[in-house]
Amino acid sequence: AMYRVKKEGKNGFKFYDEGMTLEAIASITMENEIRKAIEDESFEVYFQPQVDAREDKPTGMEVLVRWKHDELGYIPPLDFIPLAQSAGLMVDIDKIVMKKALKAFKRWVDDGLNPGKLSMNLTIEQLQWGGFVSFVKELIANFNTFNNYLEFEITEDHLMKDPKEASKVLEELHKLGVSVAIDDFGTGYSSLAYLKRLPIDRLKIDKSFVDDLPDDSEDAAIITAVISLAKALELDIIAEGVETQEQKAFLMEAGCSDIQGYFYSKPLCADDMRAYLQK
Repeated sequence: AMYRVKKEGKNGFKFYDEGMTLEAIASITMENEIRKAIEDESFEVYFQPQVDAREDKPTGMEVLVRWKHDELGYIPPLDFIPLAQSAGLMVDIDKIVMKKALKAFKRWVDDGLNPGKLSMNLTIEQLQWGGFVSFVKELIANFNTFNNYLEFEITEDHLMKDPKEASKVLEELHKLGVSVAIDDFGTGYSSLAYLKRLPIDRLKIDKSFVDDLPDDSEDAAIITAVISLAKALELDIIAEGVETQEQKAFLMEAGCSDIQGYFYSKPLCADDMRAYLQK
């Protein structure tokens, strides 16, 4: 009950009930299952294509993590990632995901396919982990991967939690030739001054602004402004969550031709992604 009050901002009160114990037991059980999955490296990697809508050709892909539990089946990321973050396990999960993603990506390149950029999520836990850049260097060396194939996406919220540390890490990635994108752009509180100073290559328009296109005039205005901002700062731009022809048409007309979403493809396992690239 005390921890529940602290979690909700302190200066309050809660009465203990049995539901709290059941919730705590469930949380501990799930945390132990996550630790076992890390030990077994049983997290799966999925890829969602990113496409140039002008030619309907893939330009890259975003890496996503999936967890198939032996008994419970696939567990949604929202059900295990927050718990992994609170337990300090995200770096271990991210290391598994990065290794598996680069291994699959390297095979496609070696087989003569053209996968474009491999875009992986960069979390606050990775930014705060002192060995992150060294680990990226090690991955690049081990898989003999061209640095310019790689991109890291960081959300505005994570970027602004510790902008000085983020700037340092992003500069080191840039020196490696790795590009950086701001994910979920428009939903956080990033300063335009930081956008100008940070080594950012691309902005990613959040799905929440795309969902109601082209009918929602406010979303349309925000997207038009973000595209103009990206062009003024000489940044690339991509929109995620695109599901309909109308959304695609609006974005292309507004000047955003790079698209990610179910309109082109759902997230794919490695074998299905290979087939997608071959097709």
